[in-house]
Amino acid sequence: MPGQIIPVIMCGGAGTRLWPVSRESMPKQFVPLIGPQTTFQQVLARISDTELFARPIIITHADFRFVVAEQLRDSGVEADIVLEPVRRDSGPAVAVCAILAAERDRDALVLVLAADHVIRKPEEFRAACRRAAAVAAQHRIVTFGVAPSHPATNYGYIRPGAKLDGSFAHAVDAFVEKPDAATAATYVAKRYLWNSGNFLFHAATMLGEIERFEPAMAEAAKAAVSGRRRDLDFLRLAAEPFARAPKKSIDYAVMERTKLAAVLPADLGWSDVGSWGTVWEVLDRDAAGNATEGPVVTLGTRNSLVRSEESVLTAVVGLDDVIVVSTADAVLVGARSKAEQVKALVEQLQAQNHRAATEHRRIYRPWGYYQDVDLAARYKVKRIVVKPGNKLSLQKHFHRSEHWVVVKGTAEVTVGENVRNVQENESIYIPSGSVHRLANPGKIPLELIEVQVGSYLGEDDIVRLDDVYGRG
Repeated sequence: MPGQIIPVIMCGGAGTRLWPVSRESMPKQFVPLIGPQTTFQQVLARISDTELFARPIIITHADFRFVVAEQLRDSGVEADIVLEPVRRDSGPAVAVCAILAAERDRDALVLVLAADHVIRKPEEFRAACRRAAAVAAQHRIVTFGVAPSHPATNYGYIRPGAKLDGSFAHAVDAFVEKPDAATAATYVAKRYLWNSGNFLFHAATMLGEIERFEPAMAEAAKAAVSGRRRDLDFLRLAAEPFARAPKKSIDYAVMERTKLAAVLPADLGWSDVGSWGTVWEVLDRDAAGNATEGPVVTLGTRNSLVRSEESVLTAVVGLDDVIVVSTADAVLVGARSKAEQVKALVEQLQAQNHRAATEHRRIYRPWGYYQDVDLAARYKVKRIVVKPGNKLSLQKHFHRSEHWVVVKGTAEVTVGENVRNVQENESIYIPSGSVHRLANPGKIPLELIEVQVGSYLGEDDIVRLDDVYGRG
C-alpha cells in the first residue's frame, strides 16, 4: 500500500435525535454514549496505528474547538484542527480536507470518517482500510458497505454492481435514499448494502470529481483554504469564501453522480448510533432485554433503554420497549419504536425557545469548563473547573458581584492590584466593578463554586481586558 492514509474526522453534526444527552452545544460525538469514551475518542483509537495512518485532520465547527482539543489531549493524539466558520454540510468539508491533504502529499490517500459512528471490530476496520487503499489506487472513491441485519428505514442503501478485477470491491450501480419499510425489505432480499458514510480516496481523485460536479463548491473550498489563518492550535478557514460553498452533502455532491464510486463490503460491527433505538441495539442488555446506564432501577420492564445522569435515580415500572433518558435539566420518555421522532420533538422545543433544547449545562472553554447549578432573578450559581496552569480573562462586571468558594485545589485570585491564593474550603468576594482574574497555579484541577448576585447576570455585563478566552 503506497504511503500512510490521512484520516479526516468529521465532527460537525448536532445529533438532535439523541436529545437530551446530545444537544447543539455538546453533540453526541463528544458525549460518552457507548462505553466510557466518546465516539470521537473511539475513532481516534481506531486510527492510532501510525504505520497505517498519518496525523489526522479534524474538521469541526468553531463552537466545538475546545472540546475537540481537550479530547485529543486526553487521548494522547496530535491532529490538525480545522474550524468551519459556518455549517455547509459534508461536501465543502470533504473538499477542504482533500485540499489540505494534497498540500501535505499530492498523492495522499484520504479516509473520511464520521466522529459519531461506532465500529465494534477495529481490526477488521483496519484490514478494510488496507483493502480499500488498493482499490483507491485505481482512481476509485471507495465507500464501506455494511450487510444489513434488518430492513432499516433510517439508512441509505447501495446497490453493488460488478466485482472489480483483483479486489474485494464492487462498482456501485446506485445509491438509494432511505426507503420505506416495504422497500427496505426488498433491498435486503436483493443484497443491497447499507451506506456507512465512510470513504477512502486519493485526494486528487475526489477534488477532480468535486470540480466536475460542483465547481462553485471547489472554488469556495480553495479560497477558504487559501485565506486560512492560525488561531492558537486551530486553523480557521476564511469565512466569506467558505460561506459561498453550496450547502450539500458529499453523497449528493459527488457519490450519487460519479462513475468512480466503488463499494467494499465489510463486517465492521458498524452503527451510526443515530437514535436512542440504535443505541439500545449496540449496548449490552440484561436477561430482560434492558440496557441501563447510571443509577437506574427497573421492575417488570423489558426491552428498554434506561439512562440516568447526574446521580439522578431513575426508576421504571411495568413498561416494555421504551426509552427513558434522565438528565439534570430534562427527561425524555418515549416508545423505542418512535425513537426517530426525537428530532421533531427537539425542533418543537426550539420553536418554543426552550434553552434545554440546544444548550447543555456544562460549557467548555480552553481553560476548563463551567456548569450552571442554579438560577433565579438576582443570583446564579456555577461550578467552575480550571485546568492546571490555566487562567481566565482579566475582566470586570458592572452590575453584579461574585463570591468564590474553593472546593478543590488552589486558586490564584487577582482583585485590582492584590493577588492572593485561596485554598480549599476558603472563599473570596469579588465586588462589582473590580478588575479581577482567576487562575490555577497548581498541578490538579481547580474546582470552585461561584455565586453571582446582582441586577444583571447576562454575559453583556463582562468587559474582558486581555486576550485570554473568558468564561463565555
